[in-house]
Amino acid sequence: MTDALLTPAARRFVAAMGRAIAPDAGRLDRRFRKTLCARGYNAAQIRAFLAITPAAASRLRSLSQFLEQVQYNGQRLAKLNVQPAAVDEVLREFGGLLDSLLEGRFQPAREQLYLSTTLALRNAYYQVREAEAQAFFGLVRAEAESTGLEDLLERFVRILTRTFQARAGHLLLLRRPARGKLVRPLYIESGKPGERLLALPELRGRYASYWSFPMGQVALLQFGFAVRYPWLPGELALLHAVSERCQGAIEKARLEAENRRLDAEARQAEEDERRRIGRELHDEAGQLLLLLRLELEMMERRAPDEMRPRVVEARRIAERTVDEIRRIVAALSPAVLERLGLKAALRQLGARFRRLHPAGLRLRISGSWEALPRQTQEVIYRVSQESLQNIAKHSQATHVNLSLREADKSIRLSVADNGAGFSAEAAPGKPMSFGLAGMQERARRLGGKLNVRSHAGKGVAVQLELPKDSATMVVHGKNTRTLN
Repeated sequence: MTDALLTPAARRFVAAMGRAIAPDAGRLDRRFRKTLCARGYNAAQIRAFLAITPAAASRLRSLSQFLEQVQYNGQRLAKLNVQPAAVDEVLREFGGLLDSLLEGRFQPAREQLYLSTTLALRNAYYQVREAEAQAFFGLVRAEAESTGLEDLLERFVRILTRTFQARAGHLLLLRRPARGKLVRPLYIESGKPGERLLALPELRGRYASYWSFPMGQVALLQFGFAVRYPWLPGELALLHAVSERCQGAIEKARLEAENRRLDAEARQAEEDERRRIGRELHDEAGQLLLLLRLELEMMERRAPDEMRPRVVEARRIAERTVDEIRRIVAALSPAVLERLGLKAALRQLGARFRRLHPAGLRLRISGSWEALPRQTQEVIYRVSQESLQNIAKHSQATHVNLSLREADKSIRLSVADNGAGFSAEAAPGKPMSFGLAGMQERARRLGGKLNVRSHAGKGVAVQLELPKDSATMVVHGKNTRTLN
């Protein structure tokens, strides 16, 4: 407390001065009010000024109560856009009124009370400016850290509700521009007709007063307060300032969400095209090559001795081509998932890796996976496939671990090797058929995350975590966030 700076003797002298002022406090206030009116201050500013004078101190029982009152009214003066220099000038002007009353008495007490008052006022101004700065810092941080539009809205309404010390906050994204009274800032009191303009019915009637503030054509911000609390000019100015920041951040988040939606559609179209090409290769080219191999087998039996080696070589080329088409079909579309399920598909993927790569592979797959949505199974399979392909191409590993298991609310896939490693930051920029960036985006679409850890000479660990109830996330989702 500010009064702790004063000794007990100083507080006694201040109390004695208050008793000397008390009989004339009303007359001093009237004269002071006329002076403030002549200077052009409004009623709210005058009330705050009258609460921080020695006359106001004389009406209270303790110095602590007075300095708490100064702290509160100092914050109001800051929000009323009164500059600290103007406050100091007003206090010195009131000191001139005391000169004729006290006639040189209590001079040390007057100076100590003045210093305590100005210190409390500066602290009040600092708290207001600090709260404004923290609000902007919080908005910038929320914009940087949010995972999407829904998360951004939730963070914004939490920060702004705390900044304005409201009991409840509500942020509504607008499908079309606001109309009528909602296009301008509104102060609404409980029980008045304006209460019907509250976007959330649950807010109506629960609080003593409300603010409604339009954020351009993007959103509508509304607060509920426990008491009747019309905004002060500084608070309205802060609302305008944060509104500009929020509008830009919301629009940016919307564009990013739209980009993710379009990217998801493009990836789904790519997946569908992979399936179509895979089916055609399997049903058309694959079948024709099988017939060609059978014809070559029959020709091999009837061919003259001098022709048989060439026919045998042609048959072997046909067999290798069939195997290569099967490999391409498997890479294009994991049809094995539909035929055998996730566990069998991963085991087949592991068997193919063992045939083509000398590294030892250990598979650990626990749990039942048949009930998983197809999209979830595809992401798990694709991440496993891409990880093993990268190991085969780049890692020079001698040992690989692939594990798939269930946790309480999630599914966890891990693919780790002891190979050469790489820079995880640089990897997304390299051209890959699926790539780390693609894996991360697919995981994000299902509400999961994919982490890649690597150090030179210590291998790579790819870890995928998906929620058990994962499904393709709605891009825009709900269009509102409320905080009580």
